[in-house]
Amino acid sequence: MAELTPSQRTWKTFKQNKIAVAGLVFIILCIAIAFLGYLIMPDSTPRANNMTIQLSIKKPGATFTMLRIRKSEPVDTVNAFVKMLFGQQAFYKDVPIQSYHFAQDSIYVDEYIGDEDKPEKKAYSIVEVITGKKTSDLVKFHSEFGPVLVNAKQLEDKLVSEQIVKRTFWLGTDTYGRDLLSRLILGARVSLAVGFMSVIISLLLGITIGAVAGYFGGWVDACLSWLMNILWALPALLLVIAISFALGKGLWEVFIAVGLSMWVEVGRLVRGQVLSLKQVEFIEAARSLGFNNARIIRRHILPNIIGPILVLASSNFASAILLEAGLSFLGFGAQPPTPTWGSMIKEHYGYIIMNSAYLAVLPGLAIMLMVYAFNLVTVGLRDAFDIKSQSTRI
Repeated sequence: MAELTPSQRTWKTFKQNKIAVAGLVFIILCIAIAFLGYLIMPDSTPRANNMTIQLSIKKPGATFTMLRIRKSEPVDTVNAFVKMLFGQQAFYKDVPIQSYHFAQDSIYVDEYIGDEDKPEKKAYSIVEVITGKKTSDLVKFHSEFGPVLVNAKQLEDKLVSEQIVKRTFWLGTDTYGRDLLSRLILGARVSLAVGFMSVIISLLLGITIGAVAGYFGGWVDACLSWLMNILWALPALLLVIAISFALGKGLWEVFIAVGLSMWVEVGRLVRGQVLSLKQVEFIEAARSLGFNNARIIRRHILPNIIGPILVLASSNFASAILLEAGLSFLGFGAQPPTPTWGSMIKEHYGYIIMNSAYLAVLPGLAIMLMVYAFNLVTVGLRDAFDIKSQSTRI
């Protein structure tokens, strides 16, 4: 039987760690859910920001009957790819109701306005509810929209079948009556995007600076090491906040701020690894063959230190999620109404003592599980690459 390659041996060792594999499966599942995003969210409106104020702070599993009133302004239907990325504007305004009946050309409803209040009685034109057009003339409606709907009974049947629906809020609603499950899913997309982009930025900077410092040595190493030591001495969260002050508030600013705060760890690791490898025999052989420094670093040194880099990248991914949550909690992250797990905790932590703890506990639990999964993968990769524990930043 053919001998296993180093990558195959590493994967075989990693698979033997069942807990690490479970963490990897959880991460892949979260990535799939976040990628599909609006396609699987109960609230597919942009930023999951469809508010129904009457349904503020409803418990998980709450179900309501909704009258869907067609909006008067035109709304374009987007294709599946655009919807997956950016969502679909709502075609209807949702009105929670407790009961309804028809009379002549109108629908009379008992509109739900709260558990402690009596329902408010309202009447809506059937034609207006279905079409969004302000007309109660069925003859005019018939002549304008064709012969499909020919009498009031058919209009009523169409309204009941298509625009009176039951909606269940599986994880409840927030203070603005928005679906909490949808905002958690969209928050996962934000957290994973911040982690991915931040790790990419930190790897590009850290590998480049660390490799240059370790390979060339001398005054180059002294200057770059001085810079890394200065940044290493600063607390990570304070450094991120300082960079956020300089760049401003927003999602892309968070990518850059978190990425710039984490490259030092990568740079220090790569510098040390390059220092230990640059004098070995195969590197000297590459120099004697006339290969330039860039080729030696890219083709002969970096492939041999990929293990420690991957371990640190996995650890930094978890750190980036925590930093993003902290920034959002402090108001420096993605701005409302974009949902992030940190901002969801900030908006609702006061409800922990008001019999609605789930509003803050659920996003906190999501952060904990995601970070824990990445830590499990980090431990699995460290064992698979047979790497001694690296010092961590506090």
